[in-house]
Amino acid sequence: MKLIELFKFMIESKSVTPDDGGLLDFVENYLHDFKAVRIDVEGVKNLFLYKKFTDGEHLCFAGHVDVVPSGGGWDSDPYKAVEKEGYIYGRGTQDMKSGVAAFVKAIKDTKDFNGTLSLILTSDEEGDGIYGTREVVKYLQSNSMLPNAVIVAEPTCESVFGDAIKVGRRGSINGYLTIKGKQGHAAYPEKSINPVNLIAPRLASMAGVDLDSGDKFFSPSKFVVTDIRAGMEVTNVTPNELKMMFNVRNTTLTSKEDIEKFISKNLAGIEYELRLSQGSYPFVTPQDKKLIKNIAIAIESVTGIKPKHSTAGGTSDARYFAPLGIDVVEFGVINDRIHAINERVGIKEVEGLYEVFRTLIDNWYKKENI
Repeated sequence: MKLIELFKFMIESKSVTPDDGGLLDFVENYLHDFKAVRIDVEGVKNLFLYKKFTDGEHLCFAGHVDVVPSGGGWDSDPYKAVEKEGYIYGRGTQDMKSGVAAFVKAIKDTKDFNGTLSLILTSDEEGDGIYGTREVVKYLQSNSMLPNAVIVAEPTCESVFGDAIKVGRRGSINGYLTIKGKQGHAAYPEKSINPVNLIAPRLASMAGVDLDSGDKFFSPSKFVVTDIRAGMEVTNVTPNELKMMFNVRNTTLTSKEDIEKFISKNLAGIEYELRLSQGSYPFVTPQDKKLIKNIAIAIESVTGIKPKHSTAGGTSDARYFAPLGIDVVEFGVINDRIHAINERVGIKEVEGLYEVFRTLIDNWYKKENI
């Protein structure tokens, strides 16, 4: 099966989270000479395939086959790979079946490797992600099978294929704040404590404020208010409390404790309750690591472009590898229509991604690249 044929097959295998559309069974059979481990948990399907060629390092490719729902308004069937003017349209073309097809085909075409070559696929990255890649990593850790380096094939390029790799990600901290007041009649404001009045003059020093200055890898951690609500949707009763939700995509310079101090300073004299939860932590793979150097060399050799190093965007499954000391990088096609109507990818991008992965595998042990 040729690369684009494989890619189109994956697009037409409908796999809305947490359904894998039969793709994990397909890949397991397609790479039949690799050893397969299925780690299915709570309805989420996960696959780890590996082949030990020699006693060298363990290089792993990781990705997800699940996609978000298509929504309405498409110009074509989102679950048909429609080719038009050099592009292929369909749900998951960018995020991230292009990446999966490219590394599956690259691995299929690898005849020799100095070490262990593997891949991880999950059917639940776009959903809660609780029983996806995280469970595979747990299994690998408990069985002393963790890779030395991981490439996650998320779409990373910004304007031109090859212009960016992700060498890290910001963390994500969610906040749930309750401002306490005292309910009363709107005609007698002096007899109540209106939490709206309490928070209103202080929002200017909170909403949209940078909590740090960022650094060469990260943009500043910003306090982003996502929801404010109070009252009973009537005009004559002041609310008893106000609830506010916020999110901070944090750098390595800002922690949960820093956010607690920020809230305490800005809400001094106000009675409140605060709950913080952190779904992911910030990380950066050091720039002198072999993985970062080699992926950049492979990209430049295929595209002629030296990629910039980015940490922009939300979270990805790369966050499960970094805390264990595993070098991880993300590289994939242009990211401009992920989760959007009429999602599409350039055919040349998919072919280029395959070539980058083939080059990375072939050159992994060349001395000039280490």
